[in-house]
Amino acid sequence: MTSTTNIPVLADLEYIAYIDDAGQVNDQYQGRVGVYAIFDQAKILQFIGYSRDIYLSLQQHLVRRSQSCYWFKVQTSDRPNRTVLEAIRDAWIAENGTTPIGNAEEQNLWNQPIDAKLTMTEEEQTDYREADEITQVKLLKRVARRVEEQVLAELQTRGVQMQIRFNPKLKETGLLDLK
Repeated sequence: MTSTTNIPVLADLEYIAYIDDAGQVNDQYQGRVGVYAIFDQAKILQFIGYSRDIYLSLQQHLVRRSQSCYWFKVQTSDRPNRTVLEAIRDAWIAENGTTPIGNAEEQNLWNQPIDAKLTMTEEEQTDYREADEITQVKLLKRVARRVEEQVLAELQTRGVQMQIRFNPKLKETGLLDLK
């Protein structure tokens, strides 16, 4: 694909199961550059993105938005060009007729680390405000671990069997992202 005239029609691409029979994210796109569209269980478009490693991006999205990641469609590129990738993404959004929720109001939920601080109880918030810096870090790590357990339990109910490791340094700031 070398020009925007070769933009594939999203509706013509095949749906691929997000999680295979072994409980793994499809790894055939590991290290591949391209554009991908993610669909929920009812095959309603949730998000369109592009990546230098589609496989890693699919893993991140599964961890961040597991209940929205059941199917995907993909168009790889052997000659990556950001302008072309963005043109494909934009064409797919236009083809959809509306901007997917993950490219609009939920964009941060799809593209940014999970913010465990948002789940802090009032008591935890009070403790955090009144604590010294070291105690604040410990509290944030505890909250992040609690959210991590919830995420892993949700993935387990989806049948995910792949190894999931979160970046331990980010937990100190109350964020969860894959390592």
